[in-house]
Amino acid sequence: MHNIKPQIFKQDGKQRSGKGFSKGEVSKADLTVMDARKIGLSVDLRRGTVHDENVEAIKAYTMKAKSKPKPKTKSKRARIGKKEKAKS
Repeated sequence: MHNIKPQIFKQDGKQRSGKGFSKGEVSKADLTVMDARKIGLSVDLRRGTVHDENVEAIKAYTMKAKSKPKPKTKSKRARIGKKEKAKS
């Protein structure tokens, strides 16, 4: 998954991408900072503002991340068994 960045609104009305979501935005989206970082969100602990647009972006991203199935990995036994069969 790709990291998403929040949109910051400058005083002159222009937008730029930020360095991370604020702790307040993450908590308003019902996540902890550690959970947000685990799913690929960047969190800037120095920011204090909470923008509703960013909260909605976090919620949409988490719903998308939860709906994606995790790739299945083979167990260590299955990999070792395959190697032994290949040697024989």
